[in-house]
Amino acid sequence: MIRRFINKDKREVIELIKHHIPEYFDKSEEHDFKNYLENEIQDYFVFEDNLKIIGCGGINYFTKERIARISWDIIHPDFQGKGIGKKLLLYRIKHIKETGAADYIVVRTTQLVYKFYQTIGFKLEKIEKDYWAKGYDLYQLKMAINKAGY
Repeated sequence: MIRRFINKDKREVIELIKHHIPEYFDKSEEHDFKNYLENEIQDYFVFEDNLKIIGCGGINYFTKERIARISWDIIHPDFQGKGIGKKLLLYRIKHIKETGAADYIVVRTTQLVYKFYQTIGFKLEKIEKDYWAKGYDLYQLKMAINKAGY
């Protein structure tokens, strides 16, 4: 079940990122994620299975530019490859379309997972070496809302 993040979920979602350090996230990103949860959340959702949070991901809006940005996608390692990330992403794409707040969706991720977003229809826009931390490059992808037929 996908639902909105509430403050009491914070401990569980922080545990999710810890499962991915250093494979997918640099240690420094744990602090960035905590800051995001405290200060930068706009729309954030969790994926629950048997009352346990197994995934999370957000959306931030840049209204002037009419862009929505997918943020902090994290799926528990035991549930990767089972379609949870795709369901959570498609849910947010639908949510963005329903709000009418954006013409484009942007994803900023790494070389480790950008291909997942390409399977949904995002197009690679730019690459920046060691952007997040040493060895974690920025891969920025973009999709026009009208192309998101989900």
